[in-house]
Amino acid sequence: MIYTAIDIGASSGRVMVGELKEGKLEVQEIHRFANRFIQRDGHCYWDIDRLLKQILQGLQKVKELGYERCTVGIDTWAVDYALLDEKGNRLREVMSYRDRRTDHTIGKLEQTLSKDTIYRKTGIQFQPFNTIYQLYEEDRELLKTTDKMMLVPDYLGYCLTGKAVTEITNASTTQLLNVSTGKLDLELLKAVSVHEHQFAPLTEPGCELGMLRNDWFPDYDLPACKVITVATHDTASAVIAAPGVSDSWAYISSGTWSLIGVENKTPILTQQALKNNYTNERGANSTIRFLKNIIGMWVIQEVKQQLQTNYSFQQLAEEGLKTEPFQQFINLNDERFLNPDSMIEEIQHYCRETRQKIPRTAGELACCIYTNLAIIYAIAIKELETITEKPIQKLHIIGGGARNDFLNQLTANMSGKAVYAGPIEATAIGNLLMQMIAAKEVKDITAARQAVRDSLPIKVFTPKDIDRSTIIQSFQQTVLKALSKR
Repeated sequence: MIYTAIDIGASSGRVMVGELKEGKLEVQEIHRFANRFIQRDGHCYWDIDRLLKQILQGLQKVKELGYERCTVGIDTWAVDYALLDEKGNRLREVMSYRDRRTDHTIGKLEQTLSKDTIYRKTGIQFQPFNTIYQLYEEDRELLKTTDKMMLVPDYLGYCLTGKAVTEITNASTTQLLNVSTGKLDLELLKAVSVHEHQFAPLTEPGCELGMLRNDWFPDYDLPACKVITVATHDTASAVIAAPGVSDSWAYISSGTWSLIGVENKTPILTQQALKNNYTNERGANSTIRFLKNIIGMWVIQEVKQQLQTNYSFQQLAEEGLKTEPFQQFINLNDERFLNPDSMIEEIQHYCRETRQKIPRTAGELACCIYTNLAIIYAIAIKELETITEKPIQKLHIIGGGARNDFLNQLTANMSGKAVYAGPIEATAIGNLLMQMIAAKEVKDITAARQAVRDSLPIKVFTPKDIDRSTIIQSFQQTVLKALSKR
């Protein structure tokens, strides 16, 4: 059996095929494409029609490789959605979570429902781009004409099969799913003027969605594809491929965003979890991904684009290595870095406001970004240990960031934990593994992770002895100084 993963992140997408041979995973990338939101009329949108074409091009390449039939799973980023009329037509383009319309919406909704109430219901961290806040700012007349709203991966699956579902790992990120009942919360839906019937039925990862409607796409020579609803939230898929053993490990799913957390059986809804803005998202196999959202590689991606050079990410890391570390302390999780007009200028403004050395060269900017990410990771790991009351012995870095040796070593140094980097294509691999579990070729998640350990290279970074407590203290003092200047 050949399996096909369609994995689309906020900056790139890929189509990969995989199979299991004698217990070993064999994975091949056959199609890759860029992804980026577009700005029009003062708003940010995704080009969903282009993404659908890229999916079809990838599936056509599967056929060209000689595979007449396969299974397919789709995962993407979270929170964004399509609005459809009763005929299944999209009512407008899909808005991006980086749109500025929700900048102040958390405070608006808090006048109706307190943060304590929302957190007790959902266990989800407060981010201005969560679906609940996007829907709060949605055009009310548009919502009245909406028959169905679908999160992006569910919508793409609908475009391929005509079948509509709401996959639960992604549904949990909306901040509309009740963490206790596993159902959409009617009080929260009412607060944002939507109704339960406007969502397709909730479904778990591993369920069959339907067959690809080849007749809808006559311009493409496509294989016979059975579409499987995998863990459609990309982080949920990535965590499936995290090669951890027992319960003494944490993960960083490192891509455009860095998601740092642990895998639990039950949610944690304490005041400490709320205060530190931790989230309880659903994972595969009825688990809870207790994690924190950190801005991640978005910052360096923006800097790379704005630099007047042709540096690759690897070259930027090499330039950063030549620079003295910890010259600036910046809270990259500040909302000012979510979607600034110029990331470089925003970093420089922050340093100017806090009377720090201003990074100007490519190496200085890279070193500034990576050292501060490592500090933020280390603080989050300490918070995780405190909130969960469990020591973390190993840190698994999965996803594209796993190839960044500079940041991986910084993270080991700052956290004091051994870092295990890989697999790099964790999200696509987790997508494939979920399909294999659905096909009963892999027994369960434990067997899936064993296959990862047996099949894919993992690089280890041992922490070096540095004065991490002084560095973290300096970071925290500078962050407070920046806040006082607001």
